[in-house]
Amino acid sequence: MTHKNFKNIDKVTYGRGSFSQLAETVAPLRKENKNYFIYIVDNYFTGKPLSKNLQNKPEDLIYFVDVDRYEPTTDQIDTLRDEILSKKGLPSGVIGIGGGSIMDIAKALSLMLTNEGSSTLYQGLNLIKNPGIYHLGVPTISGTGAEVSMTAVLTGPEKKLGLKCDWTVFNQVILDPELISSVPRDWWFYTGMDTYIHCIESHNGLRNNAFSLAYGDQALHLCREIFLNDKAGQTPENDDKLMVASLMGGLSLTYSEVGVCHALSYGLSKIHGTRHCFANCVIFQHLEDIYPDGVGEFKQMIKKHKIELPQKLSKEWSDETLTKMATVSYNLSFMWNHALGDNYKEIATMDYIKDLFRRL
Repeated sequence: MTHKNFKNIDKVTYGRGSFSQLAETVAPLRKENKNYFIYIVDNYFTGKPLSKNLQNKPEDLIYFVDVDRYEPTTDQIDTLRDEILSKKGLPSGVIGIGGGSIMDIAKALSLMLTNEGSSTLYQGLNLIKNPGIYHLGVPTISGTGAEVSMTAVLTGPEKKLGLKCDWTVFNQVILDPELISSVPRDWWFYTGMDTYIHCIESHNGLRNNAFSLAYGDQALHLCREIFLNDKAGQTPENDDKLMVASLMGGLSLTYSEVGVCHALSYGLSKIHGTRHCFANCVIFQHLEDIYPDGVGEFKQMIKKHKIELPQKLSKEWSDETLTKMATVSYNLSFMWNHALGDNYKEIATMDYIKDLFRRL
């Protein structure tokens, strides 16, 4: 048996108001390379108070990126990398401020600034040749686990797959629960459910272990407090808990694996452009035969928070579309293996996966 030897985040700053320490956190790194930082910031914050308090220096480059309509792509990363290097040379570091997509862009950019060619060459496990530059994540929405994961998920011309290696992991994250207070209620729910689904899938499969279960159990306990008990809802106390649950859920899946819902989510997102957390919620509600306890509890959370998810989407999809979606999902063999066992190839056929999509 080969045991996982994954790198964790080097440093974590946690607490309300901790974002104010960003400047002093990166100050010692400013002497590296060409002595400037790249800021990748969610376009949502353009003109808002946070955008005026980035604590940046005049030499820094700031990119406000729209991730509402599109998830990160290989072309986007390649274009950004080439533009930055031609403008000012290699930066001291990259700072990502936003949700999961911004975290993935910051991680991928830090790697591609030191690796030649298209990022499509590096979609997969341990394909990156050179360590990236220093990168720091500041999540402003919690649940995706992108702040702790060793994957930067990118959609390319042929596949949706992450740049996955030890060097992808952030050197530093700043977890400030004050930053997630303005998240719209529905997206607060969808991203929180990404953490919940991470843990359900991590727990229910071949690759779980005492390490992944310990993180996952605590994350699930926090999710139940946040989304199910008498004090459930979008409160400062629950935002504090959600930020920690997201981190722990990300660690749970890092030392285990995700499963059927995430495999299908990649297919839905790749072909239809559906945002990842929302796609997970749309799919998970239909997997009661695979994750009975988890889906049952998930439906309680939906009811409690008055969330309405779309139904009968597959009526619009041709067999050709279903085949494209299923092909993306089928190729995620490690997820199917974890979820269904060593004989997964006999179960997770293209027809089986297409039938799962027909449930939506």
